[in-house]
Amino acid sequence: MTRGRKWTIALVVVVAIGSLIYAKREAIVLKLVGSMVKRRVPVGPYREVTWSSGADPQGRAPGERPPNIVLILADDLGWNDLTFNGGGVAAGTVPTPHIDSIAADGVSFLNGYAANGTCAPSRAALMSGRYGTRFGFEFTPTPPGMMQLASLVGRPPGRLRETIVHDAESVPYDEMGMPASEITLAELLSSRGYYTAHIGKWHLGRSKGMAPEDQGFDESLLMASGLYLPEDSPDVVNSKQDFDPIDRFLWAAMRFAVSFNGGEAFEPDAYLTDYFTDHAVEVIEANKDRPFFLYLAHWAPHTPLQATREDYDALSHIERHRERVYAAMIRALDRGVGRVLDALKRNGLEDNTLVLFTSDNGGAGYIGLPDVNRPFRGWKITLFEGGIHVPYFAKWPARIPAGGTFDAPVHHFDMYATAAAAAAAPLPGDRKMDGVDLLPFVTGAAEGVPHRSLFWRSGASQSALVDGWKLDVSDPPGRRWLFDLESDPYERDDLAAKRPDKLAELEAALAEHNADQAPPAWPAQISTAINLDKDLSKPDAPDDEYIYWSN
Repeated sequence: MTRGRKWTIALVVVVAIGSLIYAKREAIVLKLVGSMVKRRVPVGPYREVTWSSGADPQGRAPGERPPNIVLILADDLGWNDLTFNGGGVAAGTVPTPHIDSIAADGVSFLNGYAANGTCAPSRAALMSGRYGTRFGFEFTPTPPGMMQLASLVGRPPGRLRETIVHDAESVPYDEMGMPASEITLAELLSSRGYYTAHIGKWHLGRSKGMAPEDQGFDESLLMASGLYLPEDSPDVVNSKQDFDPIDRFLWAAMRFAVSFNGGEAFEPDAYLTDYFTDHAVEVIEANKDRPFFLYLAHWAPHTPLQATREDYDALSHIERHRERVYAAMIRALDRGVGRVLDALKRNGLEDNTLVLFTSDNGGAGYIGLPDVNRPFRGWKITLFEGGIHVPYFAKWPARIPAGGTFDAPVHHFDMYATAAAAAAAPLPGDRKMDGVDLLPFVTGAAEGVPHRSLFWRSGASQSALVDGWKLDVSDPPGRRWLFDLESDPYERDDLAAKRPDKLAELEAALAEHNADQAPPAWPAQISTAINLDKDLSKPDAPDDEYIYWSN
């Protein structure tokens, strides 16, 4: 046997032993996490939910009322998941006509930006109308055990860069959130006589006055865990990504559960996306005689990937299993949006309802589908365009002309300001508000742009967008990228070395912005490396570009 052959065999043995050790450590951690969650979150049997109803408190006729406001938020929806943008899942073979219709019947903001590359900070901006970093909401709250798993199991096979574990004592999960001192959009609209309802994900805290029902919502149907159906249901098709340790955590830790108005958790009676849609329709029908604000925060298409068998069977042309499950989830989401729009129309509310649609961030690389954010670079958990450049639509037939597009950058917190203006609700005057009312811009009443600059920050990763130039920062590894988005919207041509003047200008703007923000309300638990150009199913190569992300 040659010496090279011996070294090859030895390497294979070492890798095999390392993988076994990794798998054993992970299995122990996952078992402990699953047991802990089941004790901590008991789930009761299905129970009925009845929404309140009522008349307009001011006795106004339908034509005299302020508009109803419906904010639909998808979770981890990629730019390329919708056929409206010329793409779509599975090479555009899974149409999204109902979501697309919001833009077709209203306006598409072609450069709509999420407030962050992960979910909770974006939700904080949507609900507060401000940069979450103004009140310390910099990092995404994570449930007990999730980050510990990443630190205990070590570096997964195929990953070349270590996860950095921060030695910092965190606060309890339920206390990580948006402080009660923030004036939420629900609170603002309540002060104008609106009935307010929340359905779905919250992720902005559950104690110390941070739960939805404490933050201005009259009623809240809360996603209490994260399964779409029980894993062993005959009506579900599951897809598990063995290459993703977080996916394995979710399967071990998640339950099929919701709660109503802060009550005990119970099982829904339908696939989660359909269940949330059912109740959104009920809210509309129960409150058609008074102004209402409906915040429908879908979980779809966030992992774990689970589809109804009916949706899965309808997409038999898709060969790859996880892509077919994901596509079926998009199909269910689009169907649900269509049912909400139909309920508005059926109840005579369509013309006087402002419908807003967006995603909390871009599509995730850890689902192993390379095209979710095409043509943008990067994924959820980055501040490259793939992580924050999201679908962003608005429809209000009484005010917004159909079929419009708007090119200038807009941000999640603008939805707050736009909804407030539609309801004639003055913005809070005792604090810095960052959102801008977009209605004058899309109706032609205002000139210029809503924002000359926008900023993002999550520990190791930070970004600045100033007059069309984009700065992306990752420290570690101490890297700066500079892009001219007008000529390079997909962030391929790094100009940091060629334009030191522009690099210095954007660094100074970012530093000035950071100086005006609050310190994090809780510390980051880890900083992890994210490959910019490969989804998680593909192994790293030494020359791959990557960023570090703090959570």
